[in-house]
Amino acid sequence: MNAITTKTYILAIESSCDDTAAAVLLNDKVLSNVVANQEIHQQYGGVVPELASRAHQQNIVPVVSAALRKANIDKNELSAIAFTSGPGLLGSLLVGTSFATSFALGLDIPLIDINHMQAHILAHFIDEEGYDKPTFPFIALTISGGHTQIVRVDDYFKMTVLGETIDDAVGEAFDKTAKLMGLPYPGGPLIDKYAANGNPKAFPFTKPRVKELNFSFSGLKTQILYFLQNNSQKNPDFIKENLEDICASIQHTIINIIMDKLELAVKQTGINQIAIGGGVSANKGIRQALKDSEKQKGWKTYLPKFEYTTDNAAMIGITGYLKFNQEKLDNTGFVNNGVSAQSRLKI
Repeated sequence: MNAITTKTYILAIESSCDDTAAAVLLNDKVLSNVVANQEIHQQYGGVVPELASRAHQQNIVPVVSAALRKANIDKNELSAIAFTSGPGLLGSLLVGTSFATSFALGLDIPLIDINHMQAHILAHFIDEEGYDKPTFPFIALTISGGHTQIVRVDDYFKMTVLGETIDDAVGEAFDKTAKLMGLPYPGGPLIDKYAANGNPKAFPFTKPRVKELNFSFSGLKTQILYFLQNNSQKNPDFIKENLEDICASIQHTIINIIMDKLELAVKQTGINQIAIGGGVSANKGIRQALKDSEKQKGWKTYLPKFEYTTDNAAMIGITGYLKFNQEKLDNTGFVNNGVSAQSRLKI
């Protein structure tokens, strides 16, 4: 089958964690983008893998059906199916992988395996009104609950990790510090919310010293733990009375860590185009800091549309379309012989 056609319809499936998502793209335009969230994990303070995989099994058929219906196309019009092969929770990935494989075989169309982290970066190439696409080369910052990376992007599938976290991811740091303050899961968005009305310099925290472009957030998390414990011993209502200032101070520190590393990446590479992706790129404080950097540092920054920040299938679809259009198909009709789920997968 010739991969280059006038109209390429891609069905994309994303099931790497606790959101079951499906999207349909016509070339690089999103026709539908459906996500089923799993609220059951809130009562446990984090994602429970076994519960996540069971929910995916319940949600995947209705979600795919809804995506096709909203896109107003028949399954027989599909050119290929793209799915997340990793990284992520193995049980969750297996649900998406199994469904995508069966569906593609049944329709006799190509199956395209997608790296979840590459997809967060390539979401910037979705044709969306009001959003510019970065030009090569650029620096990508991927920040989520499970990942924190600075990546040099020289082409769609030529990416080099320049730095990454050596312990906790930034999203994990937000959620865990929120839990220390008694905030419900997921706590990261709540820190962002309360920080908007707080004083970011009310409580100074020490930034970790980590070589080159790598990150570390475990030490900051421990520092915040002791800070909260010590002050709560003196005043049991300390967190409640100072919640906004605490959140603002935590967020200010994390943003400074991120911006320091980006500044170093620009200095080392000479590239001043910065694109961000991943769930934490929805954080208003981080987005504002990047916008400010355009005036203060002369950078060109790219912020994804909000619905393409958290885990979604549209980003899987655009990555699948780019692979499909570059004819990265082997003689079996698959990409990279990929029909396996991989919990650990590097860019």
